[in-house]
Amino acid sequence: MSRALQSGESRAAARESHVSAGESPVSAGESPVPAGESRVSVGEFSVSAGESHFLGAVTETGAVRVDLPITDARRELRADCERCFGLCCVAPAFAASSDFAIDKPAGQPCHKLQDDFRCGIHSRLRESGFAGCTVFDCFGAGQHVAQRTFGGRSWRDEPATAPQMFAVFAVARQLAEIRWYLVEAIELPAAAALRPELQAAAAENRRLLDLAAGELVDVDVDEHRSEINTLLLRTSELVRAGAPREGVDRRGADLIGKRMRRADLRGANLRGAYLIGADLREADLRMADVIGADLRGADLRGARLDGAVFLTQFQVNAARGDSRTTLPAALLRPPHWA
Repeated sequence: MSRALQSGESRAAARESHVSAGESPVSAGESPVPAGESRVSVGEFSVSAGESHFLGAVTETGAVRVDLPITDARRELRADCERCFGLCCVAPAFAASSDFAIDKPAGQPCHKLQDDFRCGIHSRLRESGFAGCTVFDCFGAGQHVAQRTFGGRSWRDEPATAPQMFAVFAVARQLAEIRWYLVEAIELPAAAALRPELQAAAAENRRLLDLAAGELVDVDVDEHRSEINTLLLRTSELVRAGAPREGVDRRGADLIGKRMRRADLRGANLRGAYLIGADLREADLRMADVIGADLRGADLRGARLDGAVFLTQFQVNAARGDSRTTLPAALLRPPHWA
């Protein structure tokens, strides 16, 4: 799973791309690197400037793009495999398929997991038949469970904790996903009127995530999700009301393989829609609510997804895109995209 550069490298990237702390990167755009100056490598990077963190990218033309700031709340919801114990490689079961080359029972380490909790084939997962591993995203639950809930003690160090740790991870991952939506909703200008309620919900979500292992494992996630979903629906309505025209309502619709190239889906309700293998090339999904939409294999080449509501890294990883596909600033472009 791709991760942004660490702070030291980020600062170097900022210097080479002439992004200074005094400049305001709030208006996303591209700036060419002056002739004769060194260029940073093509790809995405993060820049720290004081208390602010920004996500940017260097395009194939050498231009530097800096997007909106990444909040600390977003950063903690990004997977940090270096601080985890390979939980996603152990806790869930794998079924031999196009996504996984092997069958693996829940709670049993993948045979590619090394002693240092690194994947032995991380750089070639897709070629090795483990595409599913490149799609999965824990929303930061892995490092939270490893470092906070279990205080940095791994299931290898203390084997007796393994069953509980794996069960807690499953709960924490769901709570962290809900938190991702809440954080986004809080940041949306259109939902300013709901901010106090959203912040209260986020505080309760944080309380649940910070429970001790014995309590966290018993959290009723379905009840919590149901309460939060009411708020998220209201948030979605406020955002979609700002679309140029009333968006289509395709909530939960079967759109598998549907041809929607260049479709104007601004403000659409696509919550829970089945978009598996759909042709969304050059489609405009700004202000569209895509929470829970199944984008596996969807063709997003050239699509506008900046401004899509409740889009996750998991969904992006599962789809196909290219250098023209625009994403929200908080999401990373998957390495396997063309």
